Amino acid sequence: MTMTYQGTTALITGASSGLGAEFAGQFAARGSNLVLVARRADRMEELARDLRSRHGVTVTVLPLDLGQAGAGRELFNELAGRGIAVDTLINNAGFATHGPLVEEDPETIASEISLNVAALVDITRAFLPGLLASGKGSLVNVASTAAFQPIPGMAVYGATKAFVLSFTEAVAHETKNSGLSVLALCPGATSTEFFEVLGGESAAVGKMQTPAQVVGTALKALDRKDTPGSVVSGWVNRVTAGFAQRMPRAVTVAIAARAVQDW
Repeated sequence: MTMTYQGTTALITGASSGLGAEFAGQFAARGSNLVLVARRADRMEELARDLRSRHGVTVTVLPLDLGQAGAGRELFNELAGRGIAVDTLINNAGFATHGPLVEEDPETIASEISLNVAALVDITRAFLPGLLASGKGSLVNVASTAAFQPIPGMAVYGATKAFVLSFTEAVAHETKNSGLSVLALCPGATSTEFFEVLGGESAAVGKMQTPAQVVGTALKALDRKDTPGSVVSGWVNRVTAGFAQRMPRAVTVAIAARAVQDW
């Protein structure tokens, strides 16, 4: 069954490009009004104009640095002040670093943890009571296939996504009788600006999917009556993730290291 989101509102973080913009487009196509949050106002305004024109939905743009402490409560209060209730939350904002930990910039990895982990938890906690009360939407946290094994060369990123996967599956269980669908989406390499920020595609493992394919995987899972707590996008990625969970830990770490290291 294809879910309709007519008359509901979806909050999407990291919405200026890539998966965030794709989520916005696909939810708007299903009738959802949108709140777009990211740092780049110009990109979001352009996307908002297009979605309003094509789908006739209401789109609110909020430029905000979610890596700052208390961003979740700030975001919640801002929307409450505007009278906007959120039915669906898509926590998509995040970034990665690549290289040996000893060479990483401490401030950059602190920001990575703040955005990928702290902000995601903060935003989830701020909006979860309203999501549960609504009962008409979903909570999607974007994890990664990096969540299934430690990744030397991307140690911090892999650990943040392992946290997102564990956290989301736990929340899914806590809320399983509520009517709210809770999903950890685990994409592999995807054709977005992610690798531009990372500094190139050397860390990409396997054939890249498109944002449309990844978001399509999420929506297919949400359309199910029994939405799983997590889903891996792409059958090759699903097989790889399954092997990673079954092989000895030392083996998976060694394979991951060879896959992403280029120094």
